[in-house]
Amino acid sequence: MNRRLGSVFLFALLVSAGASFLVYHFVVAQVEAASRRPLPKRKLLVAATALPAGHLIQDSDLRWISSVSSASDGSINDMQQVIGRGVIAMIYPNEPIAEGRLAPRGAGAGLASMIPVGKRAVALKIDEVVGLAGFVVPGMRVDVLVSGGNTESGRNGVLSRTVLQNIEVLSAGQKIEKTADGKPQDAQVVNLLVTPDQAEVLSLASSEAKVQLVLRNPLDTKEEKTHGTSVAALFGLSEAPKPIVSAAPAHTAAPKPAPAPAPTVEVFSGTKRSEQALN
Repeated sequence: MNRRLGSVFLFALLVSAGASFLVYHFVVAQVEAASRRPLPKRKLLVAATALPAGHLIQDSDLRWISSVSSASDGSINDMQQVIGRGVIAMIYPNEPIAEGRLAPRGAGAGLASMIPVGKRAVALKIDEVVGLAGFVVPGMRVDVLVSGGNTESGRNGVLSRTVLQNIEVLSAGQKIEKTADGKPQDAQVVNLLVTPDQAEVLSLASSEAKVQLVLRNPLDTKEEKTHGTSVAALFGLSEAPKPIVSAAPAHTAAPKPAPAPAPTVEVFSGTKRSEQALN
């Protein structure tokens, strides 16, 4: 009985091993055949060259390529929907044209097409120190620090405070200006993307005080409450020094008080009345 059971078990094991071997070879053959079969290619609309922000797309900026991958979500595969629209974010060569990289139709090109609805672009003329020595580039986030104030009582009246935080840099570059004698010179200009209220603050700050840009981590979007500082607080003074009052000259004598009047008595002689001082 045990022999019979062992023979049946061995036969079943051999049959299952053979079936597994055949199935394995069949699956491998199908996979190899599929890998050798050419995948269907599709036409994909991509950028022929690098398209910077602010560029108006023309026919020569686009080209078709054959790709095994289809258009990804958000990309445009119709040339007529792309031509004549402005670029709001850099598009690299052979990159599909994504809808999010283009300005709405009719918005034009240049800096104006890159401004979202409800925002404003304010140009700020800066030097290399204010502009963080060239490290301010489009897309970065900065804080705006303002130094100035009432200086009638000396430098103790100068204040410094952060007036705007987490402001996006829309563009940064140089423009050519002329000096008083007509010679050209470079001027660093940074365009900041702000709200209308922030634009008013920035305009007043740039005309009435010294403005400095403070670079921040793009992932740090939290706005901190700052109290500002002054020159008096910088040197450990609780308040600005009070004006010095000049003392009276040493040779000038103080005025003497007026002598008190001498006591008097009334004297009556008949119907006559008189007063007499007592010495």
